[in-house]
Amino acid sequence: MEPVLRKLYIEYSQYFRLKQVLTADLNSLNTKKSNNESLAQKWDEAAARSGMSCDGTLWLEDSISAPFLASIAIKAAELQGRRAGSRFLRQIQEALFIDRQNISDIQVLTHCAKESGLDAEEFLNDIHSSSAAKAFQCDLKISAEMDVDETPTLVFFNENIEEEGIKITGLYSYEIYVQILEEMLEELPEPKSPPPLEEFLKQFRFTATKEITEVYNLTESEVEKEMKKLILQRKVRKVPVKFGSIWEYISE
Repeated sequence: MEPVLRKLYIEYSQYFRLKQVLTADLNSLNTKKSNNESLAQKWDEAAARSGMSCDGTLWLEDSISAPFLASIAIKAAELQGRRAGSRFLRQIQEALFIDRQNISDIQVLTHCAKESGLDAEEFLNDIHSSSAAKAFQCDLKISAEMDVDETPTLVFFNENIEEEGIKITGLYSYEIYVQILEEMLEELPEPKSPPPLEEFLKQFRFTATKEITEVYNLTESEVEKEMKKLILQRKVRKVPVKFGSIWEYISE
């Protein structure tokens, strides 16, 4: 979903505002050891299918014991602003899917907060506050009211709050989401061009080949060719992962 969302935001962010809502289904993560092998297999299957890094080995090495804590941490980060929350979410995704770190560990979450540019002291206070807990409960209420029972799910609303939204469950081609946007706007939106590749890579520490192919309409071999140029310039390095390809931007 991340590659599609990044492209949609780059091309059409002038037409919509994105709000990420946490779902109520934590049962798959609140797991006993006997289920860890099953979860590891599901993660590996999802990674092989999507081309995004998602190493199921985590469940066999250091399984997530308190997933609700990561959810509350996301809401605590959002108390410092929507963009701060988005940066933090990306950081814990990288910690989980690339570094295979346990995001139910408060030290891991604190490190992610610092890497996201958050006020770490404020974050630690908020993660134990009623404000973050209430924000999480609000997300659960929203997802329940919208009958969101699986992920990923996107719900589109226009400015008329009286009209029902359009709910899309599952992952579809990019063109489907653009078509829905057109229907909601009742006009043909004008897409913006993506930034130069190096500027795109600077946005986050890690970027998947799948994200680059989606945003720039390139094949994987074309991406490899472009990235080799940047490797020679010592601007990126390839990160060894179990599935897909990940590139780390080397800041100056």
